[in-house]
Amino acid sequence: MNVGVAHSEVNPNTRVMNSRGMWLTYALGVGMLHIVLLSIPFFSVPVAWTLTNLIHNLGMYVFLHAVKGTPFETPDQGKARLLTHWEQLDYGVQFTSSRKFFTISPIILYFLASFYTKYDPTHFILNTTSLLTVLIPKLPQLHGVRIFGINKY
Repeated sequence: MNVGVAHSEVNPNTRVMNSRGMWLTYALGVGMLHIVLLSIPFFSVPVAWTLTNLIHNLGMYVFLHAVKGTPFETPDQGKARLLTHWEQLDYGVQFTSSRKFFTISPIILYFLASFYTKYDPTHFILNTTSLLTVLIPKLPQLHGVRIFGINKY
């Protein structure tokens, strides 16, 4: 039990994606991003879809796979400071509902972007590369692994 704190979680990062309304807020945020990009006059529909996918995946990579630690002071004696948000999510348990949601959402966005760009080779390569950069770090085999020592400290 943590005395003097407003929550009972040792690390609130572990459960934040399961909080009420988080998935809806996430989906609405992606939808709003797409609407904003569609409202820019010189962006065509394929460009708007590709930019939506690229911006979403860049944000997902940065916030889930690059940033380490927690914004809260945790009593775990610094264990969370070496883990990314994805590795802290659901206490590191694989294949939970929130992990499945955040794995499937970029795939759905990729399919939408590919469909609306009519599988144009340039857009397809950009979207596929972007998808792979957010899906590969989510693999259970890469939990805690730092490839080439990137983001080790």
